Order: sequence, then structure tokens, then C-alpha cells
Amino acid sequence: TIEINATTVRIPVFYGHSESIYLEFKETPDLKEIKEILSNAPGVVVMDNPANTEYPTPLETANTDDTYVGRIRKDLYNEKAISLWVVADNLRKGAATNAIQIMEAMEAMKI
Repeated sequence: TIEINATTVRIPVFYGHSESIYLEFKETPDLKEIKEILSNAPGVVVMDNPANTEYPTPLETANTDDTYVGRIRKDLYNEKAISLWVVADNLRKGAATNAIQIMEAMEAMKI
């Protein structure tokens, strides 16, 4: 099981949902492995180079079906935790496209 504790904040933007996510693991996570797993996930774009100001914002996600992930980093106080920034177009991924993808997955699983 995964325990989730979320806080939603509504701000006036044209597109996008943005989440700051904190994840705790049983063991100390390997950031390189996490980035590789995310990079290979369908529909996920890793944009993670904050030194060159390359990280996702709602502007990059507008009118796309992908979910963008960046700012992947170890937590300063918990060696078994990471933080990451996730952004997606709420009209595409958050509603229409996501509904179609869920339906296709259910059909493939014969649900």
C-alpha cells in the first residue's frame, strides 16, 4: 500500500496541475535509478537540470498528454526520502486524455 497525504492549492494559471511530491522508501533510494525508471515510464518526460534552469512548468505541459517530472532530489533530513516536482496539463492529462487512457487500460485488462 501507498499512504498519500495531499494538499491542494488553487492558483490562477491557464493550464496545468503542479504537485510537489515527497516520497519515503523502506531503503535509501538511488536517484539515478529513480530517474531511469521515470524516464522509461510511458507518458512521462523527465526534465531535471535545475542548474541550467531546466525543470517543468505549466507552460511546457500546455496542450500535451505527457506528465513532466523534475527537481528530483534527496530529502535534506531523511535519507530514505526524495522530493520531486510533477506538472501536467489538467485539461489533457487531468481530464480527457486520462479518461481515455484509463478506459484503454481497463479494456486491455478485460475489466
